[in-house]
Amino acid sequence: QVQVVESGGGLVQPGGSLRLSCAASGFSLDDYAVAWFRQTPGKEREGVVCISSGDVITYYVNSAKGRFTISRDNAKNTVYLQMNNLKAEESAIYYCATGRKFCSGNHYTYNDWGQGTQVTVSS
Repeated sequence: QVQVVESGGGLVQPGGSLRLSCAASGFSLDDYAVAWFRQTPGKEREGVVCISSGDVITYYVNSAKGRFTISRDNAKNTVYLQMNNLKAEESAIYYCATGRKFCSGNHYTYNDWGQGTQVTVSS
């Protein structure tokens, strides 16, 4: 059974850091692109960053460059999103998505999603 599970969200103060994990079972994540999206109530799901099956990284949010890092641990079948210097406006539910070889910022093009993990940036 194909399953994708996010973890690592929580409450952090502005300027703080979190590392999100996206763990897969039933298939190998390194065969696919993995993207992180985020969503707040009433807004469209927004692409943040993606790593392709060939490990090409694409950022969809310019403000994430230099602060967010996406990486793979193939031995653990997991993709990580390290987020540093977080801002209050980045509070959202963060989702990982996969199921395609190449990256896309369009959430409709991904087949497999996790349940999401809440990130709250607040003092």
